[in-house]
Amino acid sequence: MKRNGKRILFTGMIMMLLFTVWTILIQTVDVQAAGQNGTCIGFAALNVWFHKTTGVHMWVYTVTDWLGLVPIVICLIFGAVGLVQLVGRRSLLKVDTDILLLGLYYILVIFGYLIFEMIPINYRPVLIEGRMEASYPSSTTLLVMSVMPTLMFQTVRRVRNTVARNSIYAFSVLFTAFMVAGRTLAGVHWLTDIIGSVLLSAGLYLIYHGSVKLTDQYKERRDRNGISREIAGTQEE
Repeated sequence: MKRNGKRILFTGMIMMLLFTVWTILIQTVDVQAAGQNGTCIGFAALNVWFHKTTGVHMWVYTVTDWLGLVPIVICLIFGAVGLVQLVGRRSLLKVDTDILLLGLYYILVIFGYLIFEMIPINYRPVLIEGRMEASYPSSTTLLVMSVMPTLMFQTVRRVRNTVARNSIYAFSVLFTAFMVAGRTLAGVHWLTDIIGSVLLSAGLYLIYHGSVKLTDQYKERRDRNGISREIAGTQEE
């Protein structure tokens, strides 16, 4: 578990580095005024080709937009789990560590979203209700790919019923695939916006996952040491 936790954490950091490099590349490679109102986009040839190939499907955009409430509800459910533990145990330190880390993780996801809303890298290839909106990274894709893996992870850790666990896991996988495909094919984002979301969400999630694994390892080592001391004390007596 030790190597596994460190490996996952390191992989997450690599993904964050790749996201940073990708963000730089889309501002420097094949930049053309090919967006709405002459706005510039990177990888213009690729983005324009993909956008023309898929077209614009506003009904897909609307459906995936509303379904974006699902991961928000999941965040609220985990928030309620943490609140119940806090009230019942009367100490923040007694709340399960993976739930505390999950709350911090969700805050980081929101923070990442707000940064790119305030500092637009790309604008959408189409106007939304007559307005230009920031498009990089795709916020819905980021939300779904950041939250749904935590549902799968927590389900494996906490749900003992095999049928329920497998059902939730399958739903999470299918929902994530549908949402990412939907946002990609809806035509309301450039392809590079979707890729950026995948890299960022993967990096953030793997850092969370690795942190929980390392925390579990620390607790197991502490418990083993405590048992060893108890055994040693008993033998001395």
